Amino acid sequence: MLEKLISPVYNTGESLSASAFLIVILAALALGALHALLYGYNNRSSKSFSVTLATLPAIVCVVILMVNGSIGAGVAVAGTFSLVRFRSAPGSAREISAVFTSMALGLACGLGYPGLAFLFGLILAAVDTIYAHTAFGEPHLGIVRKSLQITVPEILEYNGVFDDIFARYTEEVRLVRVKTTNLGSLNRLSYELTMKKPGTEKAMIDELRCRNGNLEISISEQATDSNEL
Repeated sequence: MLEKLISPVYNTGESLSASAFLIVILAALALGALHALLYGYNNRSSKSFSVTLATLPAIVCVVILMVNGSIGAGVAVAGTFSLVRFRSAPGSAREISAVFTSMALGLACGLGYPGLAFLFGLILAAVDTIYAHTAFGEPHLGIVRKSLQITVPEILEYNGVFDDIFARYTEEVRLVRVKTTNLGSLNRLSYELTMKKPGTEKAMIDELRCRNGNLEISISEQATDSNEL
């Protein structure tokens, strides 16, 4: 039963029949729609990104069908796909993974394996749903990571000026960026913090205000879905 499901509907390099073409294209569209719906269920997604995930498998499928064993055409297609990254805004790791999944589904359908694509999509959807609704990959309970921005006067020597305050409230602190603002009269310091205890941000900010002249201070959740791969 499983062998029949994953058997190809046509052999690569042979002429493509109309029935095989309809089977793989419809399978690619159906799998793309299911993939987009499941991604939207497990993650926040815009309509344009959902439409992209739904149609990308069919697009990749047609490209593979047109190559159909031709080495020259395959090299040309590879060069074309390599240009896509220069026309795309950088996305999160989750979005990039979803795009690669759609491309894999379309590739499997284009090579004549719609059953294999369906089985792969089903397994991946189950695993993704489990990971999305469990604590897999999340920080350990009690660890609170924050991003802190402190505005200080340009004349203030900021190196070490807040160290004693950070020592009382944080386990780890790292200065990640310094930016001038207000025509160079102010500096904006960006830190990444690991708090010792949840709920102590207000007390820490009150002490920091006494050191920076009561200028702007902001604290937010530290981004965990990095765009860098």
